[in-house]
Amino acid sequence: MTRPLVRTKLPGPRSAAILQRAHRWLPEALQVTFPTVIERAEGALVYDVDGNRFIDLAGGIGCLAVGHAHPKVVRAIQEQAEHFTHTDYTVIPYEVYVSLAERLARTVPGPSPKKVALFNSGAEAVENAVKIARASLGRPALVAFEGGFHGRTYMAMTLTSKVDPYKRHFGPFVPEVYRVPFPYVYRSPFPTPEETTAYCLRRLEELFTLQVEPERVAAVVVEPVQGEGGFIVPPPEFLPRLREVCDRYGILLIVDEVQTGFGRTGRMWAVEHFGVEPDLLVAAKSIAAGLPLSAVIGRAEIMDRVHPSGIGGTYVGNPLACAAALAVLDVFEEERLVERAARIGECLTRAFLEIQRRSPYVGDVRGLGAMVAMEFVASRDTKEPAPHLVTRVLRRAMEGGVLLLRAGIYGNVIRVLTPLVITDAQLLEAVEVIERAVAEAHHPLPEEAS
Repeated sequence: MTRPLVRTKLPGPRSAAILQRAHRWLPEALQVTFPTVIERAEGALVYDVDGNRFIDLAGGIGCLAVGHAHPKVVRAIQEQAEHFTHTDYTVIPYEVYVSLAERLARTVPGPSPKKVALFNSGAEAVENAVKIARASLGRPALVAFEGGFHGRTYMAMTLTSKVDPYKRHFGPFVPEVYRVPFPYVYRSPFPTPEETTAYCLRRLEELFTLQVEPERVAAVVVEPVQGEGGFIVPPPEFLPRLREVCDRYGILLIVDEVQTGFGRTGRMWAVEHFGVEPDLLVAAKSIAAGLPLSAVIGRAEIMDRVHPSGIGGTYVGNPLACAAALAVLDVFEEERLVERAARIGECLTRAFLEIQRRSPYVGDVRGLGAMVAMEFVASRDTKEPAPHLVTRVLRRAMEGGVLLLRAGIYGNVIRVLTPLVITDAQLLEAVEVIERAVAEAHHPLPEEAS
């Protein structure tokens, strides 16, 4: 028999007081996921100002592959701060930027020589990848996918394919962005993954016939695994065939690895699972353990087609963030975190499949490496999305000491973005809490009953 959760009352008094101040001074748009205020954190553990301890499976929305406050990263930031904190690389250059670019370029698959430009955020890197692609080919149009997420600045938001909360009331959007289906096998009307892939690629070819000639398309922008869209893993043949289509028409392939990169899928980059070399790869999140940093890593001949000073920015490639990123790469090598991600994924997949076996509300379990998710439905027959069940599970898991995130175009997916340094004991404890939270999901929350 499943044991009930031992519940923590949230928010605690100190958190409640701080959140009340936030209500007074911050806009309502900054809605918080967890009603508790962090005081300190280490590894995969977070402690709030009221003394509560949580296992963090949200990981700063995937920014903390090496965990909170990793000592090696902290030391690197401190040592860099003692030397200098800012110049703007294009005004007074510094070696730490060059060293990071060199190391990042060597991680990206494919035989082509690579070059690297650094930015602040994933969205900013997406924007600049688009600029590079357009400048390289002299073409205006872009193709993106249904369910994709690429950020919240205007070009990135236009590429993003979910209205609420990302696009409502924010139009008009950037022109010359076209959209086609992504192979979402669980919700596909076709019986096999191969037929789903064929349909999506057929729609892409139809797009070139009905809406925009391929000679006007600069790039196709794709996540190798859709993140905010619900951890949608495409069939293995999809990305190679997409690469073939791009090559046929001279279109660049921009791979958005903001969420999938840095070991999350059990490879350094998710495209390695599919044997594809991107023309431009976008990285951010775990690149610098949560410090603002992102990168566009691309084929050198493409990166060099942009005119001098055509890309850049005041804060891009900040030396503190670069130092942190170099330390992150050291930690990945020393602690073998890519291999660790694969083992975490195996553990989570086994546990989630067992939860699915017990619960009629878990319609699908999917993922790649440590990027694992469960999709909740009201009925496995109809596959009707059940976001209210996700709300209940997240709440009960949080009260049980585990922090989780939702995802999915219908908000009915629970995803795991745990720090890859999580211990086996912490992972087992988290899984047990999730199991009990799902078992209780058919009971309404107090506010639902009222």
